[in-house]
Amino acid sequence: MTSDYRIERDSMGELQVPAQARWGAQTQRAVNNFPISGLVMPRAFIRALGVIKWAAAGANRDLGLLAPEIAAAIETAALAVSEGKYDADFPVDVFQTGSGTSSNMNANEVIAHLATASLGSSVHPNDHVNMGQSSNDVIPAALHISAALGLTENLLPSLDHLAAVTERKAQLLSRVVKTGRTHLMDAMPIRFDQELTGWVTQIRADFYRLAGTLPRLSGLALGGTAVGTGINAHPEFGVRIAAALASRTAIAFRPADSYFEALSCQDTAVELSGQLKTTAVSLMKICNDLRWMNSGPLAGLGEIVLPALQPGSSIMPGKVNPVIPEAVAMVAAQVIGNDATITVAGQSGSFQLNVMLPVIAFNLLQSIELLASSTRLLADAAIEGFTVNEARLRDALERNPILVTALNPVIGYEKGAAIAKKAYQEGQSVRVVAARETKLNESELEALLDPAELTKGGIQG
Repeated sequence: MTSDYRIERDSMGELQVPAQARWGAQTQRAVNNFPISGLVMPRAFIRALGVIKWAAAGANRDLGLLAPEIAAAIETAALAVSEGKYDADFPVDVFQTGSGTSSNMNANEVIAHLATASLGSSVHPNDHVNMGQSSNDVIPAALHISAALGLTENLLPSLDHLAAVTERKAQLLSRVVKTGRTHLMDAMPIRFDQELTGWVTQIRADFYRLAGTLPRLSGLALGGTAVGTGINAHPEFGVRIAAALASRTAIAFRPADSYFEALSCQDTAVELSGQLKTTAVSLMKICNDLRWMNSGPLAGLGEIVLPALQPGSSIMPGKVNPVIPEAVAMVAAQVIGNDATITVAGQSGSFQLNVMLPVIAFNLLQSIELLASSTRLLADAAIEGFTVNEARLRDALERNPILVTALNPVIGYEKGAAIAKKAYQEGQSVRVVAARETKLNESELEALLDPAELTKGGIQG
């Protein structure tokens, strides 16, 4: 040992811990045992661990199980951890023991160290900070709490913002008609606001799907302790700690309907991940539409111009790329991949405990964070600022042979197909060819083939 280290002891014996570290022996063993990725548990997860330890200390004090001065010291330290003041003291790798015991003990040891320093007498990480708890109920609860906070504070407001920005853009473009496309081929006309309203509906549906998981996320495993029976916890502990957490976060946390379910499986996390994946799929569709519409400027569709944010090539001067939709599409791919990991990990509930809790938490919280930041970026740096090339749209509409569909009720499908074929082959508009090939006069053709009128049929968005 050198002056850079101190000796710590646990049930397995002695080991060296960095002299300035606020953690203890069990955290150090995890650091030594899992030099795998360099990835640590997310800030949101540490925040949840801190608030759990704060609520547990208060509950145990009120139940007469913890001395008031010790509880107060733990509460102060736990809130400091929750607020991010000691994140550097959480070095444990994500890929650790499947229960997350190392992360729970990391929190217990850091909080005990801080509480001991402020109180001037010993606060024990297990006997005091972890009183009434087990890693087996703390870690699933931290996963639920951090995910619920991520949804309510970040992702749901971001989706609402994206929907609102897109809705405003749709209103601004309500008079602009463009060529619709199916199979990437020209189809009947559609208004820009109708197309964008489709996006808005997708986004709002994603919002409500995600919000629909909150009632299940609000059920907490705390009080179940080791296997769901509540061994070593006061019978009122689960109710009291959930009430304290609900009061602090303004989320309706409650004890889980079944502690045995809450410990043994992560079905709610898998459900939430599935809804995050659906949101990612929606964003990928919107981003791809933007990229196609922006393609060109000469050889592509050239319907819109996205804001020019940076040079697009290290070799081709003047090239500008759709960087925001590309970045958001990559986020979508990451979230879809995270869902695959969470799905596999969710199957790893063996008897009374799921044993892939840390990787579920890491991927779930990453997906929430990525989607929250990227949806705002998509709204503010792409959708709000794009401009429309109306001359290009009008030219494409004029030459679109599929407009002949509007003549079907008058001239029939077969005659219409022949006119469309001739219009395409001759490079003429449908109106010119139809005037030659049918008995319809100019005013009739103008009325039947008005692109704006053709967007008014059926149910409107």
